[in-house]
Amino acid sequence: MTAPKDLPYRIAGRELVAEADGLRVQILTLAAGECVPWHYHSEVADIFVGLEGTTVVETRAPRARHLLGPGGHCTVPPLTAHEVTGLDGRPCRFTIVQGVGEHDFHPVGGDDKAHP
Repeated sequence: MTAPKDLPYRIAGRELVAEADGLRVQILTLAAGECVPWHYHSEVADIFVGLEGTTVVETRAPRARHLLGPGGHCTVPPLTAHEVTGLDGRPCRFTIVQGVGEHDFHPVGGDDKAHP
């Protein structure tokens, strides 16, 4: 699995809840204006569960925008480009379950021309 220190972005908080071969559960905190930039994973799905604030998970192909309040959830399958932010640039906190498989991080551009 890709280690947080190897990712090309920094966020306010990252708490490891559990990790096993091919599976990771974390609680991530985004400060105002922070984001997890557009990217995709080759094998793993990302399951998001909102904890605090409103977490926005946007995807392409299919294009979707998920607004996750506390307890709200969505799944982003492998090979689907996605970005995660707080609503209107505000802070948010969410749980992310990543698996099952080898974790990788493939950045993609932030415009509509970039796809995995």
